Amino acid sequence: MAAEIELKLFFPENERERLVSLLDSLPHSDPKGTKHLSNCYFDTPQLTLRHWDMGLRIRGCDGRFEQTIKTAGTVIGGVHSRPEYNIDIDQPKVNLSLFPQKIWPQEAELAQVQQQLQPLFDTDFNRMTWHIYLDDSLVEVALDVGTISAHDINEPICELEFELLAGDTQALLALGLQVTAQIPARLGHDSKAKRGYRLAAMASPLSLEALEFIELPQKTTLKQTFITLLSTGLERWQLLETMLLDAPDEQLPELSYRLRACVRLLRCTLSQFNLLDDELTHGFDCIESHLAFVEDGLSYSQILDSQAALIAKQPRQADLAHWVAQGLTELAIPNAIALMLADTCYGHLQMRLVSLLFDCRGGRIHVEPHLDVQQFADKMQEASWQRIVALMPAEVDLDSDDYQSFAKALDESIFVGVAYGELYPSKGRDLFRAPWRDLAIGIRTLAAYRRLSLISQTHQLDIQDWLENKEQSLLFAMEHSRRSALKSQPYWR
Repeated sequence: MAAEIELKLFFPENERERLVSLLDSLPHSDPKGTKHLSNCYFDTPQLTLRHWDMGLRIRGCDGRFEQTIKTAGTVIGGVHSRPEYNIDIDQPKVNLSLFPQKIWPQEAELAQVQQQLQPLFDTDFNRMTWHIYLDDSLVEVALDVGTISAHDINEPICELEFELLAGDTQALLALGLQVTAQIPARLGHDSKAKRGYRLAAMASPLSLEALEFIELPQKTTLKQTFITLLSTGLERWQLLETMLLDAPDEQLPELSYRLRACVRLLRCTLSQFNLLDDELTHGFDCIESHLAFVEDGLSYSQILDSQAALIAKQPRQADLAHWVAQGLTELAIPNAIALMLADTCYGHLQMRLVSLLFDCRGGRIHVEPHLDVQQFADKMQEASWQRIVALMPAEVDLDSDDYQSFAKALDESIFVGVAYGELYPSKGRDLFRAPWRDLAIGIRTLAAYRRLSLISQTHQLDIQDWLENKEQSLLFAMEHSRRSALKSQPYWR
């Protein structure tokens, strides 16, 4: 049995040659050649192995065969660690009895599982490998290009895997940082097996519930809190990225908004712990610039949402819906996302965050050791609250432009509550936060009215009075809610 410790990166196929040149040029790089690998993955019709968190395959290479089973492992940031068992076999036929008995669940009826096994999907790829030495560590780098196939449907494989053969996990991170600084590669969340199960329609569609509060460990330390916040943010980022790449166009505005919110939460976390250096700031700013379409996309999407309920009573509803849909199309969100993923700032920021995560776990950076978690959370909540009070004083009337300009600050204040809200009693916390979350939704609706106003002016529609009434009614409600909320006693005091 070997426990794989590996880092996986995805890269665009048109960067393959440049990536090969880079790996060849690294100090102490020893190319090991290319081989062709064919793999068939197996499970029962009931997906018994998947339910046991196992993956089973037969790999063929140069007329030799190997059966492999991988058991439950862990993923931290983007570094995978999973036990695997490899057995040489004479022919491409699975024999589960060859694996150690200890790996199976107690209730496993192995003979029955063996009888029910069937092929689900295949992976077929060329693998180039290097052995790269960093100080006292040895890393095997594998560059895989090929396809995953199921039911005559294919999906490309363009992956770079760094597997630790000897030494320290930091070697994987150092290599990942070198690569992502020069090549637009990004963290690879899903294994080939996971992608194969989805392609074979043997896995549930990806979904991710909205993040209410981050679940912090019981009796946590500040170090553990930081690790939880950072690892949760990275995990959600990778899942949202995968969902974005698979989603139909109508879901892209909301998913892009959620991805931006996740990235902003990570930025906020690093700022709170005084870990936001110039390079990290540049990376966050770079991603924000690629997501500049989000506000417009949300406005278009909100107007069209629920069968265009926002404009349902307008005489020219069909024309308005058409122009709104046209504006959404002209944003070219799929192209914007592709450009973001093709920018080195994207994957390099991910790698910097993973490196920070492991630096904290390994004690190479320290986080506010003189404060306990509750004191730190109270301090962050109070600082965020004072900023909101200063921006939105009760004695000042706010208009739509004011609310739009304060939207990001309000989001960031809400993120502080997301990060630390689990530390407080739910009743007072939820009552305090509810009106501010309503204000955030109101700001989005005001932006949708503004978008409708621009469209009506462009197409000379006489709906300005209607829009003005809608906006003023919403502003009146928001102002009343804001002033009431400012009088509430903060739940952390």
